[in-house]
Amino acid sequence: MLKQTICNHLSAITEIRPATEYGCDECVKTGDTWVHLRTCQTCGTTLCCDSSPNQHATKHFLASHHPVVISAEPGERWLWCYADEQMAGY
Repeated sequence: MLKQTICNHLSAITEIRPATEYGCDECVKTGDTWVHLRTCQTCGTTLCCDSSPNQHATKHFLASHHPVVISAEPGERWLWCYADEQMAGY
């Protein structure tokens, strides 16, 4: 059986930065809605997922190159690396 290793971006996470508030920082400014939220593990901003109309979390990655987010949804405990398209639980 092939053992899968996680990318360097995910393995570098030693402490989880949780969302400070439940809301997309950008959607709140414009009065838009979101589906699910993700919190950047580099800067701590919480933004909406790709299922949301504005896809702010992906736009944040593309602009900032901050690679790792966590799900900010209650009860979900996973990280996603945009750069390497890998997921890991925590």
